[in-house]
Amino acid sequence: MDWSERGVRLNVVAEPTSELLAPGSFLGFRVLDGRKHCLGFSQMLGEAGSKSVPCPDDSLAERGYQCGPCFARDEFRAIHDIHRGGQASAGLKAYVAQPHWLYIATFAREASKVGTASQLRKWARLAEQGAIAAQYIALADDGRTVRLLEDSISSGLGIPQQIRSASKFSGLLTPDPLAQILQANAEVAAAAREHLAGIGLPGFQLSDEQWELPEHGRSLLTAGPRIAYPLPSNEGSHGIQLKGLLGSFAWGCVEDQDFLLDLGALKGRIIELGQFESELPALQDSLF
Repeated sequence: MDWSERGVRLNVVAEPTSELLAPGSFLGFRVLDGRKHCLGFSQMLGEAGSKSVPCPDDSLAERGYQCGPCFARDEFRAIHDIHRGGQASAGLKAYVAQPHWLYIATFAREASKVGTASQLRKWARLAEQGAIAAQYIALADDGRTVRLLEDSISSGLGIPQQIRSASKFSGLLTPDPLAQILQANAEVAAAAREHLAGIGLPGFQLSDEQWELPEHGRSLLTAGPRIAYPLPSNEGSHGIQLKGLLGSFAWGCVEDQDFLLDLGALKGRIIELGQFESELPALQDSLF
């Protein structure tokens, strides 16, 4: 799922092609191979970001979504240790040298996390994670400094740096009202800014800039519970009329019934796009 252009595309690496996803459009696909395949590795291009290089051997994934050789070649993964003196390629060093943002993001059931984003991916980084509310709380001179700030927030305030995808999905089945999520985000962001103001670390300035929720995601926050898509999306054929998109999550209609599904389950799988349909099992609405 690619949110880099203020819209969302489903990238199909094996073909290669991509499908523009938007409310009102139809998404049909068939899973040809449900095993996880290697997605290749990243080459860092300095301030221009990174380039994704396909796996030269079309291997199955061994670690996450990479085979062993591609994991070893990946230049971006070193970014997580660069503020601790870890080694880095010239491209990664140039990428880290640019200003970076520190943010607080909040999800459907008011779970919040702290994270970082480069200037290049300032908006998209939050969109692809499925955030509902977010504030940029600091602008750091470089990527090393911003990761020191991130670690300080986590250790000092207990704010995590990750929220599990399953937790985000379950939250969207019964989301809290948007105003409530915005308030929760504002409270955590204020506490984080207060913490940063007292740590005495040079190389950053505080910020109170708001992140903009994608229009595609607003329909997922309407009142009322939702039903999880009843089929495993990483196998078989599927067709869904889209109504909303947030991160890797899609809300749409199949046979006059609305469902929430996680398209992230397709990551690393080989699929074919087309006019495919879902064969739903018999469903019974909950009485509770």
